[in-house]
Amino acid sequence: MVSEPPAAPARARVLVASNRGPVSYTLNDDHTLDARRGGGGLVSGLSAIGSDADSLWVCSALGAGDREAVRRGVGEPGVLMLDIDEAVHSDAYNGIANSVLWFVHHMLYQTPLEPVFDEDFRHQWRSYESYNRSFAQALADHAEDGAAVLVQDYHLALVPGMLRELRPDLRIGHFSHTPWAPVDYFRLLPDDIAEQLLRGLLGADRTCFLTRRWAEAFTACCTELLGHDALKGTRIGVHGLGADADFLRERAHRPDVEERITALREQIGSGRRTIVRVDRTELSKNIVRGLLAYRQLLRSRPEWREQVVHVAFAYPSRQDLAVYREYTAEVQRVADEINEEYGTDGWTPVVLHVRDDFARSLAAYRLADVALVNPIRDGMNLVAKEIPLVSDHGCALVLSREAGAYEELGEDSVTVNPYDVSGTADALHEALTMPDAERSHRCRRLAAAATALPPQRWFLDQLEALTS
Repeated sequence: MVSEPPAAPARARVLVASNRGPVSYTLNDDHTLDARRGGGGLVSGLSAIGSDADSLWVCSALGAGDREAVRRGVGEPGVLMLDIDEAVHSDAYNGIANSVLWFVHHMLYQTPLEPVFDEDFRHQWRSYESYNRSFAQALADHAEDGAAVLVQDYHLALVPGMLRELRPDLRIGHFSHTPWAPVDYFRLLPDDIAEQLLRGLLGADRTCFLTRRWAEAFTACCTELLGHDALKGTRIGVHGLGADADFLRERAHRPDVEERITALREQIGSGRRTIVRVDRTELSKNIVRGLLAYRQLLRSRPEWREQVVHVAFAYPSRQDLAVYREYTAEVQRVADEINEEYGTDGWTPVVLHVRDDFARSLAAYRLADVALVNPIRDGMNLVAKEIPLVSDHGCALVLSREAGAYEELGEDSVTVNPYDVSGTADALHEALTMPDAERSHRCRRLAAAATALPPQRWFLDQLEALTS
């Protein structure tokens, strides 16, 4: 249960803005509110500046509990939650951010049929503008003179430019956690919308990305669409977010994880190898092709039947969008098909779980002989960094060359083209047959690369670069 905290500071010297904040609220049947703290790199990163720092996190109310908390004046010190009109938020978040910008940057459109930029799209775009304007105004109202503002991700791509007009004294940074589309694909957007997005980000003093590849794609879009002088006044940064090794290793050995290891071992069976993947059922994660590659492995190399289990965790994501519900159903269908075709009384080829359970995910990490990370495109993919950190006996990593993590981990991974199912099946065989000494050596190198820039250092590096 939560109670009303001291009011957020009227002015802050470090501000973070993101769609989702560090806390969420649930409205109970008895009308009380429960608060739940979130995790992730940004939460860990912001903690690096210290609890006594004059900081403020501006975020959006995302559900009925959040909205009720705002209306009651309930919250946490250092957090400002905005109760933006529900219809406006839905249009901006589902209609534009997740159904247009995400699809563009991850190159997910089936172009013979989509996208269609009609009047409905223009209506949703106006909501996206309004949503961004609400954030810009809140940041302008709560920032002290010369404050540092770190704006997060594609949901808030217009905020830097809007905020620059309201408060030219501020030092503004923007960080994109997604890939950035190449020029030709970015040009699917209407010309005026593409220009507005670019100019929005160029309102920042620093516009930052997870890899050089995404930074270079953004730079190319600016040059091609706006001209060679477009980047004047905006510095481009690259900060490759790493895994939090201390937290993961400690958390992975708690009793609840040990319990789930026991349960998973019973499902896997004694003496079998494990291919592990842990993802949301996000279209870009390429789960279906991963399952098809595993089926191809069993077909083409029958020696692996009853000797290996694919432990696949596919946690439902964005189920309010029909295309995501359909994709989640397809993941389940293909997994069932493989089990029906190849399963025996003592062997279930695919162990699929769709209910989110962090402790169970960590248990699977520890049991992994092979980690399969094969996204179509991914800004980074922290799972690729996390599994080698906690695997009990060292694991081989089968990694898509289209994951941002490939830039740091590719040398010690078995690399795949995410569209090549046969090639991925061959890569799984290579990973499963990798000599123990080589697998352990590669895993140690993967773990070292994965922790090169842990969340707190990642955040501080951006803050220091912005304020220097």
